[in-house]
Amino acid sequence: MRLTFLGGSETVTGSKYLLETESTRVLVDCGLFQGYKWLRERNRQPLPLGINEVDAIVLTHAHLDHSGFVPVLYKNGFRGPVYAHYGTVGLCQILWPDSGRIQEEDAKFYQKHGLSRHAKPEPLYDEETAEQALRLMHGIEFEKSFSVGDITFTMQPVGHILGAASVIAEHKGVRIGFSGDVGRPDDILMCPPKPLPDVDYLLLESTYGDRRHSTTDPWQQFADIVNETAAAGGVLMIPSFAVGRAQLLQHMLVTLMAEGRIPRLPIFLDSPMAISVSDLYAEHHDYHRLSAGQCAALEQSILYTHSVDESKAIASQGAPHIIIAGSGMATGGRILHHFKHWLGDHRSTVLFSGHQAGGTRGAKMAQGVERIKIHGQWIPVKARIRQLDGLSGHADYVELEQWLAQSALSKDTKIYLVHGEPDALEALSDHLKQTTSYDMHIAAYRQVLHFKTDA
Repeated sequence: MRLTFLGGSETVTGSKYLLETESTRVLVDCGLFQGYKWLRERNRQPLPLGINEVDAIVLTHAHLDHSGFVPVLYKNGFRGPVYAHYGTVGLCQILWPDSGRIQEEDAKFYQKHGLSRHAKPEPLYDEETAEQALRLMHGIEFEKSFSVGDITFTMQPVGHILGAASVIAEHKGVRIGFSGDVGRPDDILMCPPKPLPDVDYLLLESTYGDRRHSTTDPWQQFADIVNETAAAGGVLMIPSFAVGRAQLLQHMLVTLMAEGRIPRLPIFLDSPMAISVSDLYAEHHDYHRLSAGQCAALEQSILYTHSVDESKAIASQGAPHIIIAGSGMATGGRILHHFKHWLGDHRSTVLFSGHQAGGTRGAKMAQGVERIKIHGQWIPVKARIRQLDGLSGHADYVELEQWLAQSALSKDTKIYLVHGEPDALEALSDHLKQTTSYDMHIAAYRQVLHFKTDA
């Protein structure tokens, strides 16, 4: 048996791991490369595997850097099954078509403005292809084993987002663990990651391999920011990711209002995708910390704006009120329209609740720029800019170490670090070498591991 690292190695994106026996070939994760151009160009390189020779795909979770390349394989002829937890299937039904639609719009924009070196730039895949690729998906329950050829797989919950799983693969006495993205033990929304069984090899994510999470109380910090904005008579604008973060923010706001820690202000969830994801979280409430009643309370307490007209009508709302809208780094989405209306008002606040990648509007605003360009206009930034810490869905390096300690791994387990930037990979490797007895390695792009199995 052998394993080839086709992505998610030496970087924090594009997760793809090809597991092969003499008769079976399975991709564990099938993610898009995102971020820097040199990484994104890998999405268009000749595929390093024969599409029709891959028997199946197994997904750890729905984020596009783990699942979003499946429609590309479908476009190139793949018709095998794609196995994932039911929550992941539901999220992919939302994320893949949206990804295809955005790529179509981008390609048209590049062609119209001559921004591509190609006369007719093409998306990796369009919305229709993404919809067709969804037909390949098969929902799998946690802890239920299934087989692809002569490899047996089991998924177990790992927190992070709805449906996220660690995957355990077994073949002829060799067990390989794929951590997926590991959640936090005290996450407000998601349950803690389940400890791993004993495995011979573990691919361990390293996103926060060089960082600790803030110890600031996010509840008090959030309450202070809402109260500050309400007292000033302004609008609180929260750019948010649609999956996980938008649901968490809604829960925190509704809870703080119920406890009397903040005033009862109108709250608008102005993101069709986040609304659909919220409905999915309510449907699968058994897989996170919120009860059916708590999920229902969100819908009853928050105004969901589906249409463009409903979104535009928020502008006529008197201050103060709260708007949650995409995108999380203010790179696009409906939040930009609200920025144009309220960003120049010193009474208002923009609250970022997640990482702001370099070069994005979010990063520039967090750095204190005086003006930001939106739809060709330079908008003055007079609103307060705030950051809400401690809401990451990734375990930091100490929490990863604690998860390993809770697991049934033996001292002979070999760990290969994946899904991290170089500094994070190196820092986590050094930390675990000092605090554990595991045989540590940093996986390299296109590295191949050979496993000796029982005869």
